[in-house]
Amino acid sequence: MTIHIPTWVDGTLQPVEKLEAHQRGLRHKAISVFILRSGKVLLQRRALGKYHTPGLWANTCCTHPHWEEDPLTCATRRLDEELGINGVSLTFRDTVEYRADVGGGLVEHEVVDIFVGEMPMGVEPVANPDEVMDTIWTPLSGLADEVLRKPETFTPWLQIYLRDHASVIFEPST
Repeated sequence: MTIHIPTWVDGTLQPVEKLEAHQRGLRHKAISVFILRSGKVLLQRRALGKYHTPGLWANTCCTHPHWEEDPLTCATRRLDEELGINGVSLTFRDTVEYRADVGGGLVEHEVVDIFVGEMPMGVEPVANPDEVMDTIWTPLSGLADEVLRKPETFTPWLQIYLRDHASVIFEPST
């Protein structure tokens, strides 16, 4: 299935095929979700079949909205598709922009809407093996240090989020 994502081309938002946007390093829309519970964040390890950054640990969920898809709708859809998580209320935290080389000649130049949700105790994700090979609840308090110790095991965007945007993502909104 060909997916067209909202991408800026010559200053205008246009639908561009997802792989092409990454091959050309075009600036495009994305979403990232962080699911929290009791001082921990749910991380996923990307499936080995992913076309970039396979086998690396990432935030709970991230993707690109389809052309004309609302970011919150996209975040909710992808949580269910990747991790079988539904019914968790998501809160918009901020929009951030980053550019990262993700290997294989691909570049993510993302304008990301970030959402955070709190998952109740007793509810666990059910990973879609086409998308996710593993999940872990990891304490927020040590995550940044772990990423600094073993950066090669984490996606570039998770490293950027923790380095540049942790306060926006993880501190409660006022």
